Amino acid sequence: MSDQSLNLIVTSAVIVTFAALVTVHVATLFGLTKQRQFVPALGSLVFPPLAPYCAFVRGMRVRATIWVAMAVLYVAAVLLGR
Repeated sequence: MSDQSLNLIVTSAVIVTFAALVTVHVATLFGLTKQRQFVPALGSLVFPPLAPYCAFVRGMRVRATIWVAMAVLYVAAVLLGR
């Protein structure tokens, strides 16, 4: 595998995982506001790592798990790209 194709794969992984992380984060914020949890939603907007905790505590365990998984995969992809 050439360096160019490896760079393409890593760049694609960074873009896809970041897009998925943002999507899950926004879905979590909407879920919190739908449950009338405005303070945790605002806190999660200001400090994003608070989102999976708030989601997990309020019963959105799948969203919290996906959020953490996407964050870990994003960090791994970024580190591979260095």
